[in-house]
Amino acid sequence: MSDSLERLYQAVIAARDLDPATSRTARLFQRGPSKMAKKLAEEAIEVVIDAVNGKTDAVVRESADLLYNLIVLWASAGVKPEDVWREMGRREDMLGIAEKLPKSAVKMPKVLASKALPAKPPSAKALPKTLPKELSKATASPAVRRRIVALEGRSSHKRH
Repeated sequence: MSDSLERLYQAVIAARDLDPATSRTARLFQRGPSKMAKKLAEEAIEVVIDAVNGKTDAVVRESADLLYNLIVLWASAGVKPEDVWREMGRREDMLGIAEKLPKSAVKMPKVLASKALPAKPPSAKALPKTLPKELSKATASPAVRRRIVALEGRSSHKRH
């Protein structure tokens, strides 16, 4: 799988300088990180809605769109797939491949807590300034999670 994502990454890098009139990838690069982030979020929501509604084929299709938009955002941010694989390897070494690294030391086993996390969380000033304000607020807000759950019964209409 990582080979497929690496090939996608290389294709995205190659397409970023094409004519935006004929290349969706070039158009995303022209519009910038905010548009890329919006497209990524839209695809993630579509995957969630389809999964909740039990539409397996749609989850597969939307997941491919999600991965494409994630790779475009990585390329824009200067993140390479091997950077992500390295982080995944680090996490696997700490907690196993099937576990997500916790946000706080409270949830982490004591042995790992002192090695994995800084003594205190970063301040709001340390957060990247390039993240759109609406995304910064949305990711911190429990209301966003409630809104996603509220979408369960809604059908999704693809707008591309």
